[in-house]
Amino acid sequence: MSAEGGTKAIIAALSANLGIAATKFGAWFLTGSSSMLAEAIHSVADSGNQLLLLVGGKQAKKKATPEHPFGYGRERYIYAFIVSIVLFSVGGLFALYEAWHKIQHPAPITEWKWVPVAVLVVAIALESYSFYTAITESNHTRGKTSWVDFVRRAKAPELPVVLLEDAGALVGLVLALFGVGLTLITGDGVWDGVGTAAIGILLVAIAAILAVETKSLLIGEGANPDAIAKIEKAVLSGDGIERIIHMKTLHLGPEELLVAMKIAVPRTERAEEVARHIDETEVRIREAVPIARVIYIEPDIYRVRETTDSGVTSAPPATA
Repeated sequence: MSAEGGTKAIIAALSANLGIAATKFGAWFLTGSSSMLAEAIHSVADSGNQLLLLVGGKQAKKKATPEHPFGYGRERYIYAFIVSIVLFSVGGLFALYEAWHKIQHPAPITEWKWVPVAVLVVAIALESYSFYTAITESNHTRGKTSWVDFVRRAKAPELPVVLLEDAGALVGLVLALFGVGLTLITGDGVWDGVGTAAIGILLVAIAAILAVETKSLLIGEGANPDAIAKIEKAVLSGDGIERIIHMKTLHLGPEELLVAMKIAVPRTERAEEVARHIDETEVRIREAVPIARVIYIEPDIYRVRETTDSGVTSAPPATA
């Protein structure tokens, strides 16, 4: 995923959420609906989250330093993880608290009755535009990958975060419309509290998913199978390399991959020839996988009894 595509989706979501938050607060002020207040806080949390993602993208561009020799690419993961915490606390827990209060002390909507309905319909339209933008940008790199796998396997956190937030916002708006609508029809404010509780549960669930997926990126994920296959093909397509003994990859950021491997070279190779073949191999790897910017290759002599590390890629033994 390009950083530009993620930024475009973030800005679209931020613009929509700022406008939506203002109208929701206005509707809550006029009607006292807890569903409207929960949705307003939800929009504020989403707006703050999008600002955090933009800050993370900017921080990640800082140049490497002696203290951080591999750069700051993982800043994007840090800020995405903070987003999940904000969504959980500011969005989900606040909505659940407001729902409990409303259910304990239900009150019908008596003033400006249909204002919340109008606001929610407009908000659904604006949120749909933001969601459409996120889907469009995601499709540029998603390919044939399912949406579930895209959210789970994407190395760049911005689009999955915006996708989940926008999807959650749309569902939350429908739940708010449900709660407000039944409150207006029945005159029972409990329904407003029920809608608010459903919104809170939804936000907590989305926050948990974001936290789990971002935690995996923070710990360190390797390249996807397609990239690994390309790297292996690039390594073995040149001269002077008999096989890959073992290889490990690690994403230093969404668009920067570390590749470390031990390769088998012929026993009769001279040091100068080995160095030349390694240099050529690095060029081929970067041509095959442009984000492979940090490459370490260790030459060795292949021994049949040598075993590979658990969980790493190894080429099959050569035929006699």
